[in-house]
Amino acid sequence: MTGPGADGLSVTVVTSRVELEECWRIRFAVFVDEQDVPAEMEVDDLDTAVTTTHVLATVAGSAVATARLLPVEPGVVRIGRVAVAREARGTGAGRAVMEALHDVALATHAGPDGGVRVDIEAQEHAIPFYSRLGYALVDDRRYLDAGIWHRDMALDLPR
Repeated sequence: MTGPGADGLSVTVVTSRVELEECWRIRFAVFVDEQDVPAEMEVDDLDTAVTTTHVLATVAGSAVATARLLPVEPGVVRIGRVAVAREARGTGAGRAVMEALHDVALATHAGPDGGVRVDIEAQEHAIPFYSRLGYALVDDRRYLDAGIWHRDMALDLPR
C-alpha cells in the first residue's frame, strides 16, 4: 500500500497467516492486556473470512499498528479492531492504517456513485482521533462493548 516514508513507516495489506498473527499480537497487547477485553472476544470468525481485509503498519520491520475492514453492502464498509502498539502512539501509525483502509474501501467496495461510507464503532476516548480523520458521530447513543463505552461514527469517502 504505502512504501516506507522518511520515518520508516509502511502499511501493507495482510496476505499471510504470519502477518495476521502479527495483527493479533498487537490487538492482544492493546485490547486484552491494556484494556482488559476478554481474550475470547478478541479474535472472531470475521478475522479469517475471505471478505475481511487487514492492514499492518511496520516501522523498520517491526509491526506497530493494525486495523480491519469488513464490507457491509456495496458502498458501505465497517472498520474495526484499530490498534496501535503503545510505543507507536502519536507517530502517525494509526492515521496510516486508517488511510490505507480508506484506499482499500474506495478501490474495492465503492457504491454506484463511486463513493463509500465508512462506519466505525469508536471507543469514546478515541473519538478525537477519528474526528481528526473526518469522522462524525452518527447519533447521541453510547453503548458498552467489552466493558468499554463506544459511539458510532461515520465518514463518507467521495470518489
